[in-house]
Amino acid sequence: MNSSVLTVVALATLAAPLAARAEQPPIIDRSSFFGEITIAGAQISPDGRYISFLKPYQGTRNIWVKKANEPFSAARPVSAERTRPIRNYFWSRDSKYLLYVQDAAGDENFNIYAIDPTLAADPKTGVPPTRALTSFKGVRTELFAVPKTRPDVLYIGLNDRDARWHDLYELHISTGKSHLLRRNTERIAGWDFDNTGKLRLAERTNAVGDTEVLRVTADGLKQIYGCTVLEFCGVAGFDKSNRQVYLITNKGAVDLSELELMDPTTGVTARVESDPESRVDISNVATSDVDYRILFTEYQDDVPRLYFRDKAFEQGYRWLKAQLPGKEIAFGAHSRDESIWILTAYSDTDPGATYIWNRKTNTLALQYLIREELPRESLSERRPYQFSSSDGLLIHGYLTLPKGLSASGLPLIVWPHGGPWARDTYGYDTFAQFLSNRGYAVLQPNFRGSTGYGKRFLNAGNGEWGRKMQDDLTWGVKALVNAGTVDRRRAGIGGGSYGGYATLAGVAFTPDLYAAAVAIVAPSNLITLLDAIPPYWEAGRKQMYTRMADPTTAQGKALLVAESPLTQAKAIVTPLLVVQGKNDPRVNVRESDQIVAAVRDNGKPVEYLVAPDEGHGFARPINNLAMVTAMEAFYAQYLGGRRQADVPPDVAARLTEISVDPKTVSGAVTLKGAVATPPPSGK
Repeated sequence: MNSSVLTVVALATLAAPLAARAEQPPIIDRSSFFGEITIAGAQISPDGRYISFLKPYQGTRNIWVKKANEPFSAARPVSAERTRPIRNYFWSRDSKYLLYVQDAAGDENFNIYAIDPTLAADPKTGVPPTRALTSFKGVRTELFAVPKTRPDVLYIGLNDRDARWHDLYELHISTGKSHLLRRNTERIAGWDFDNTGKLRLAERTNAVGDTEVLRVTADGLKQIYGCTVLEFCGVAGFDKSNRQVYLITNKGAVDLSELELMDPTTGVTARVESDPESRVDISNVATSDVDYRILFTEYQDDVPRLYFRDKAFEQGYRWLKAQLPGKEIAFGAHSRDESIWILTAYSDTDPGATYIWNRKTNTLALQYLIREELPRESLSERRPYQFSSSDGLLIHGYLTLPKGLSASGLPLIVWPHGGPWARDTYGYDTFAQFLSNRGYAVLQPNFRGSTGYGKRFLNAGNGEWGRKMQDDLTWGVKALVNAGTVDRRRAGIGGGSYGGYATLAGVAFTPDLYAAAVAIVAPSNLITLLDAIPPYWEAGRKQMYTRMADPTTAQGKALLVAESPLTQAKAIVTPLLVVQGKNDPRVNVRESDQIVAAVRDNGKPVEYLVAPDEGHGFARPINNLAMVTAMEAFYAQYLGGRRQADVPPDVAARLTEISVDPKTVSGAVTLKGAVATPPPSGK
């Protein structure tokens, strides 16, 4: 059966239950999707005595703590960030400290902060004191290891000496004092410590972009393994003997990344495991923190697949699945002895419920629902979907059809992922559900160049920005139009980062395809994009040149110019909404300024939002709410979907504050050196 038939069969299957539904669910409030969380991010301290979690304090997401046997009502806040929400944190190995990283207004120059949750609250803040373990401006802190054998120590990297490379430091949590272990003068991208906390290996990207795995010795660094810029190899931890190291690699004739075991003294490897179904790369190796045995391996297929190497853990997992039917399980933090685990049960229509699993008593206790206010029964199924692209390449992805509507003649929004060297995976997706609730079909294709499907699929995207990578989106629209699922005249596109680039490329290179477009932190000019990448991306520069094009060569520069949406800005006729964080270190605000000015000068409709306190994507809920308020109104105007009529005063005020009159934007640039050849439009 060919793929076009598969597509039609899949759509018929999708349409049957949808057609039977009587009516579309009510409009769900934007804040249920994008407002501040009420509770999330639970962790257990290693000693098992405390439960921590994230919850608003004085209007901003902060860390709270309670004793393990206390109700959540007994919890107290222990951090007091005022403007930027805390998104990630962790416990020290001895359970004495809570630690988190934070940047300034999205600039991605992170510092590390520590809290002793047992200290009394400061009357001025209402929380215990927070200490900055690093307090640099314009310096990015990297966390390399949290050694179990030295609970007061963190191994970190600082690029204060050379912005391109991180020197290795030992940082003491209790005092905040650090000392230099190694100056990074050899292009080291990562350091690997063994199970005792000893530095054993390093990973380097050489001058041509190849990866080298190096043994650290008293005499220096010795290469023991390597792979080319077109391959992947990376250390995944030491085995239970502490003598051998796990690698994930697709070196040589192998296409799908597999798990191998390497002797670090000789570099000799032995295959351990690859996908039993030969479909996708290995995505995770879960090892015990007690004795470092492998618990299970994971493969992100259309839905995740787990393969167990520990019978007792597998038995526990099977019991959990029986208690949580229809849910996938994500394992989180655990106690030091691994008797107590935090886990989240989720699905495509459920952002998740967090539980405590006690393995000793084999009990499961619900802690809270993530975004409890979100009506699960009103959400739409997000199903795996596949189609053939312009050259016959099979593209996998996800299709969300609006609940309560027949799968016929729907307005469509294509929502490509960022990266682009990433992929969409199974589960709840905020944008897909929000847009589906407004009445749109949402297509999220894992276009060529996405990770997870093998190196041939990844490398098929090399040099194909705006070309075959864009075809993969165009042919996704074509498949849905041909099946009658969507209305050809009401196809829209949107996305962030690379997804934003694909949005601009879609309206520039296929100007008759889309009726509305929302580009978020979107590169418009690939020359200026590469000119402005952060200095600490130096290790990945050659890989970017390989996957995009080398701007230092005439041929590479010509290709980048041709693939830049700015080159074809005069072809853009689709109404465009552009969204940008002013402090974005990856996609400089100039990228958005340029395309807004060019479209404006061409007399075509363009709207512009710039948040002065954000970077590459929005972190603050008020900014996200302002953005999606504008976005749903924009799509409703041009594609005919639903919109929420009321706008809270604070959101309306924020939207006014971040709205920029395109007439005031400077930065129009004319790219010269090549003429872009648009990819086929899928007519």
